Amino acid sequence: METMETQENATLQTLERLRAESIDAGGQARKEDQHRKGKLTARERINLLLDEHTFEEFDVLKAGRGGSLGQEKNYLGDGVITGHGSIDGREVFVFSQDFTVLGGSLGEAHAQKICKVMDIAVKVGAPIIGLNDSGGARIQEGVDALAAYGEIFHRNVRASGVVPQISCIMGPCAGGAVYSPSITDFVFMVEDSSYMFVTGPSVVKTVTHQDITSEDLGGARVHSQKSGVAHFTVANDILCLREVRRLINYLPSSNRQRGPINDLSDAANRTDPALDYLVPNNSSQTYDMNVLIHSILDGAEFMEVHARFARNIICGFGRLGGQTVGLVANQPAVLAGVLDNDASYKAGRFVRFCDAFNIPLISLVDVPGFMPGPDQEHGGIIRHGAKLLYAFTEATVPRICVIVRKAYGGAYLVMNSKHIHCDVNLAWPTAEIAVMGPKGAAEVIHRKEIYSSDNPEAVLNQKMEEYRATFANPFLAARRGYIDDVIFPRDTRVHLIRTLQMLDSKRAKGPERKHGNIPL
Repeated sequence: METMETQENATLQTLERLRAESIDAGGQARKEDQHRKGKLTARERINLLLDEHTFEEFDVLKAGRGGSLGQEKNYLGDGVITGHGSIDGREVFVFSQDFTVLGGSLGEAHAQKICKVMDIAVKVGAPIIGLNDSGGARIQEGVDALAAYGEIFHRNVRASGVVPQISCIMGPCAGGAVYSPSITDFVFMVEDSSYMFVTGPSVVKTVTHQDITSEDLGGARVHSQKSGVAHFTVANDILCLREVRRLINYLPSSNRQRGPINDLSDAANRTDPALDYLVPNNSSQTYDMNVLIHSILDGAEFMEVHARFARNIICGFGRLGGQTVGLVANQPAVLAGVLDNDASYKAGRFVRFCDAFNIPLISLVDVPGFMPGPDQEHGGIIRHGAKLLYAFTEATVPRICVIVRKAYGGAYLVMNSKHIHCDVNLAWPTAEIAVMGPKGAAEVIHRKEIYSSDNPEAVLNQKMEEYRATFANPFLAARRGYIDDVIFPRDTRVHLIRTLQMLDSKRAKGPERKHGNIPL
């Protein structure tokens, strides 16, 4: 009897020892080094991300096969912490790479742990959150490390559009490691402590003889403003995890569900008389579209996506009547709100995400057209513009459009118009729906009359006024049925909430096919 008890005690002690070894795998010195760099440890990040005492860990005792070239020791956990917990009571799956263990490098066992939580997340229908802080592929494991990355990429693609995938870059992310975050739906980057690039500064110098720092090559500023890889940037790890929790609160857990309802006790019949004076009388003057966005949303709460990238268009999440909505709005205060290559890509990808996860789409339109010029044409504005057109046309979620001011030419069609089967199209009295602006139209239509006259400028102004009187209002489009209603700006929120309620039971199905061929 005593022998059995002794054996049981020994077993329990062994388990205790192994779990302690796994939890403290990197050692105190490396944890302190992580803190000196302004970074949290992998476990600290998980504890801040998830609701208190909800984390259930998988594969605490898993280790690599060992015997690989130059690998002096096998670590329990193999440099990544995986499992599941909750955010505001909703289940999520998470993996957190541990830079204190072999630099967070990815080997075979490390990847198997990540793949396991991804597989279960898809089965149960819950978001996947990756906290990336890794030196990249574990060179000591050779081709096994490359194969491991491939398994993760495969799962990223299979999970796309099934469950939300969020990546937080909280340290280095280089080489093949960058492709997993880039496939996911949203990428957060921490300023001054994270970077992403395919080839690092040393390789760049060898190949191009150019000196460049990691920050200038692939830091948070670069990816949030220039490349568009990062959707959100934050000052530190704590703010990053807080913002992830905030984003999760807007999203459904899977494509089988709707977004969570959050009643902020903001009256559905609330009006804002100030909106009647938002749009200037002079159509060449600018205003800030954010004023309208914050006015109509519940509690004036708006989470903008890609806030620093392609600022001439605004994309983000808010709520109307407690329901999550995705907003796409032209920004007249930046480049007059034109559509260019980056804006088209940014909005197109956002629209496709919303459609995949049952989030209604609302477009606020003030667009003078596509950006002209050889740089845009040579950069593929035809192809990029077609992405946004494709995304809106393909979307089967409830779609509502409000034309605030300019809606010219092809850009009008692309921005969720009635002609690409938007469900409900509204317009303010300030709306201008036309093929092009008054000046360009007058010069095309009345070119001979203008330039054969003794006073071309006077004739041009007269023709511009005639064109403006005909098209610089929404009433002709309303008579044709292309606008469902012309509304008072102050009542915009009321109309949107009521229309969303009407469209709540919308069902739409596309033609039978494997998938379309979007102009990538």
